[in-house]
Amino acid sequence: MEDNINLKYANKVIQKIGLCICFYDLLSASEGLIGHGDGLVNVNVEFRIVVFRPFKFEIMTGRISSSIESGIRVRTHFFDEIFVPARMLPEGSHFDHNEQVFVWRTEEGTELFFDNQETVRFQVDSEQWNDQAPLGPEKQDDNEETRVIEAPYKIIASMENVGLGPCLWWD
Repeated sequence: MEDNINLKYANKVIQKIGLCICFYDLLSASEGLIGHGDGLVNVNVEFRIVVFRPFKFEIMTGRISSSIESGIRVRTHFFDEIFVPARMLPEGSHFDHNEQVFVWRTEEGTELFFDNQETVRFQVDSEQWNDQAPLGPEKQDDNEETRVIEAPYKIIASMENVGLGPCLWWD
């Protein structure tokens, strides 16, 4: 039963709940009912599952996966959809097109880099939920536009406060 629950829910996003990680425990299970004609056993179960959904203002640690002019993408060991918009970086930060990273120029004039693969601390600012309902078949037109598929769950984060950003800066 545990394997079937994990197969159905683990590593999937449930809207307004979060990212399901794994089965935790079984609270109750009914007696199995055998279906007519197919022989399958149906059992009603009540269980708990481990879910990832950080709360607002929670401080987390991750790694910078990439930087673009609009912001920085951060990932954890199990979740990739964390975005830090450029406006939520420390004041004085700018995007270096040659290095493809953000650079924070401190008040003293020192340049500190948000390098890729650097371990960073960030603060959860908000969540973004995108409905994954099927949209139906695409029309085959001459001016074909590629459909952008949004992640079902995305975290918008900030690194503008003291102590946030690359851990190397604050250790």
